[in-house]
Amino acid sequence: MEYSMAREQFGVCAEPSLHSYYLLFNVLDNKNDYVRYTLAKLPEIFNEYSNRFSEANLSTVIAIGATYWDEFYPDAKPKGLRPFPAMQVEDRFAPSNNIDLYIEVRSDRADVNHIVSTRVCEMLNSSVELIEQVKGFRYLDGRDLTGFIEGSDNPRGPHKREVALVKSDQQPLFANGSYLHIQRYRHNMKLWQSLELKQQEDIYGKSKLDDIEYPEADKPDTSHSKRTRIKDAQGNPVALVRQSMPYGHMKVQGLFSVAYCQTPDNYEVILTSMIQGDGHGNYDHLLKYTQAETGAAFFAPSIDFIENLAPASD
Repeated sequence: MEYSMAREQFGVCAEPSLHSYYLLFNVLDNKNDYVRYTLAKLPEIFNEYSNRFSEANLSTVIAIGATYWDEFYPDAKPKGLRPFPAMQVEDRFAPSNNIDLYIEVRSDRADVNHIVSTRVCEMLNSSVELIEQVKGFRYLDGRDLTGFIEGSDNPRGPHKREVALVKSDQQPLFANGSYLHIQRYRHNMKLWQSLELKQQEDIYGKSKLDDIEYPEADKPDTSHSKRTRIKDAQGNPVALVRQSMPYGHMKVQGLFSVAYCQTPDNYEVILTSMIQGDGHGNYDHLLKYTQAETGAAFFAPSIDFIENLAPASD
């Protein structure tokens, strides 16, 4: 197979959706062969549903956990794939969970997401344990429940693929795959809503209604945009492709954070900037109002890689 022409999973760089369903599984003992066989069949199943419900704009991602990869595919491993980087400084922390499989189902119809997610669980059957399921939704014009636009600095157009996808000359076997980090944040909405508008805007470093960033000189060093918009030694932005969505009900509300990149380094640099800060005590003050309750790292291989997991006789 020519991996340089490998097809990326559509959901990695897809446009925003109205609804999402995030499924997190752990694989049971001695079920690796069955899981590989089943995952190899999923791209075809997803394609059938995409054609059946064409107006829903279905997009999906299958990703393998960093701590499960060696068991799942012992022949080779994406360079740099490693567990989620747990961090803690004072009352700011990013926990790390060992999750074997991640399946993301997004579309503009919640019922289609339910149908597809149900089929996934039926196919994986008793080979896995469903650890967590989170339903996300688009809020207003793509905002977090804090009221601010989520992912306004996301790469656009062809630049998405440049940021998110592994290059064929770097890792031929894993070409057009993507490193994935997820966190489920829980917001303290009561505390957040107690703030005045200007206080909220200072925490984000931009205006709330029209999403206009403060001039760089006016951004507090503790603002979310200051701590997450970082440049490398060459002056290039440390970029991610974010597919995050709000989730919740009347008692629990937050953001399911989803970030893809062609290297795991970028996410770790940004997370460090948020939690550990800049060495002068300046950390992301948004973390006073939201707390990550989960964190996990994965690799989302190309469709071709996944389909080739099935035995050759199939």
